[in-house]
Amino acid sequence: MTRDPGTDAAFRPHRVVVLALDGLLPFELGIPHRIFGRPKDARGRHLYEVVTCSVRPPGPVETDADFAVHVGHGPEALATADTVIVPASYELGPVHERGVLTEELAAALARIRPGTRLASICTGVYVLAAAGYLDGRPATTHWADAERLQRMFPKVRVDADVLFIDDGDVLTSAGVAAGIDLCLHIVRRDHGTAVANEVARRTVVPPHRDGGQAQYIQRPVPDPQQATTTAARAWALGRLHEPVQLRDMAEQEAMSVRTFTRRFREETGVSPGQWLTQQRVERARYLLESTDLSVDRVARDAGFGTAQSMRQHLQAALGVTPTAYRRTFRAGGAAPTRRPS
Repeated sequence: MTRDPGTDAAFRPHRVVVLALDGLLPFELGIPHRIFGRPKDARGRHLYEVVTCSVRPPGPVETDADFAVHVGHGPEALATADTVIVPASYELGPVHERGVLTEELAAALARIRPGTRLASICTGVYVLAAAGYLDGRPATTHWADAERLQRMFPKVRVDADVLFIDDGDVLTSAGVAAGIDLCLHIVRRDHGTAVANEVARRTVVPPHRDGGQAQYIQRPVPDPQQATTTAARAWALGRLHEPVQLRDMAEQEAMSVRTFTRRFREETGVSPGQWLTQQRVERARYLLESTDLSVDRVARDAGFGTAQSMRQHLQAALGVTPTAYRRTFRAGGAAPTRRPS
């Protein structure tokens, strides 16, 4: 991680090594490169360096498609990583079938230095679990595979209802799009909301979906014949600094509170109250990073009303106070992390 972004001699981009295994999904392999390849500091320097490696010497790695990819690094690259990401693979063999590593994979993982941050996308979690990294810790994967993961690795606390889990130095995500959410979350954790939002904007994806959001939303694409809650969300986003009542949101869609609440959860995976809190936390983070407004003013502009209320919500969501959060990003370091309860 960059320690002093203003000094060329001290600058070193955070090295992300992506482990490509046979049977990989090309889309998921590309997610870390797309997200971590974008962020730059104020001087135009890339904040991350992303490389892909195999468990074998450089060469072709099979995918689940009708083509292979040529990987230019062998397992020795894992020893240089600050973060290792394991995307999904459909050919994990004994890892997926019996929960044990192959000798080749075990030897590759043994090269990872202690303290390296680890992350998985979808069924890549099997690799972390088989290696023992998840024993006694919370983890997630694609909802369709969660029951099998729990049965095979009873020491892992599997949660099938979330998009991703940040457990400090080990992070896991559900499938496909949740991998994008996870990588953006890491950028946000390392460099703040403004940097992550810029990456999301260039990638044309939503800047933030909370990790606790449900994986399986009953109606992800609303029936065009039925009303949605899109207008109400847009209306509320323009009024975060004001008290926003549930009945007021429901009125924007001409629905009863009961119908609106049900449909809102079906479309977003969270309740209107949870969604509002998430948006206000994101607004507060942005203002703390990008402005010199007082904590009291940030609290009012983000809709928390008082500094005490904002402090409680940021402490619950991020594990830090507003002052500590601002100090961290103004200093150019990485955000402090905590293991969730």
